[in-house]
Amino acid sequence: MNERKALILGLSAVLLWSTVATAFKLTLAEFTPIQMLTCASIVSAIALFIVCIAQKKTNIIVSTFSANPVYYLMLGLINPLAYYLILFKAYDLLPASQAQPINYSWAITLTLMAALFLGQKIRPQDWIACLFGYVGVVVIATQGELFGLQFSSPLGVALALLSTLLWAGYWILNAKNKADPVVAVLLGFLVAIPLAIALSIWEGASWTMTTKGWLAVTYVGLFEMGITFVLWLGALKATQNTAKISNLIFISPFISLLLLANILGEEIHPSTLIGLVLIVAGLIIQQLKLKKPQAQ
Repeated sequence: MNERKALILGLSAVLLWSTVATAFKLTLAEFTPIQMLTCASIVSAIALFIVCIAQKKTNIIVSTFSANPVYYLMLGLINPLAYYLILFKAYDLLPASQAQPINYSWAITLTLMAALFLGQKIRPQDWIACLFGYVGVVVIATQGELFGLQFSSPLGVALALLSTLLWAGYWILNAKNKADPVVAVLLGFLVAIPLAIALSIWEGASWTMTTKGWLAVTYVGLFEMGITFVLWLGALKATQNTAKISNLIFISPFISLLLLANILGEEIHPSTLIGLVLIVAGLIIQQLKLKKPQAQ
């Protein structure tokens, strides 16, 4: 029964994450990246606070923060503030069908950063995974012109790659955090919201959005930055086979491309599919557990 529950929760999370690239582009049609960050963060914080009420965790929010305020301030500055601001700007500059697969390579970036900052050993298959992953990124970014290295938006590609560094860095900082994960994520939003509001005021952009725009940014806040995270945690907690649930994530970028083509009418360049297959192949290679040869 638990495995069925884990599968339902995991698939729900993956399907919701598959829709967010489309929601990003719909939102960015009316919001600036800073406005989008501000509104989505507020929605996420409200959703996560409601989850904390339901799970009876509100009594540990203040104590968790006060136990290590500098740490949570740092986490909040990285995610959601810097990470999502840079990611949204990348989506603003690039077609979503390019930005999403490039951002998806963050797990490969994490391997390199874990070796650098946590002293973890890089296995031979990790190097192969990195090669597959970053060749895939170049294929997508250059639309298959690998040797010409002509990018449709060099800044957009750079920001998408920078977002992978920030997301990987966030999880490295979280590696030894023993606090409740939902509370920890909520604290990140509570730290970021005042700064995001200040940036929005400084930017001085107009707030004349349509109902469609407000619905889109609410959707992003709920299903990219809030509730979906809780669903994914629930899936991992319910299962006895973490690898089986984790592997569900590989279907997300392909569903995302289908949605982008059918809802937004984005042209999916053949090189995007080739690059995405290379990135996913790298991630799969990274997860393989190779058997050591037995002594004769």
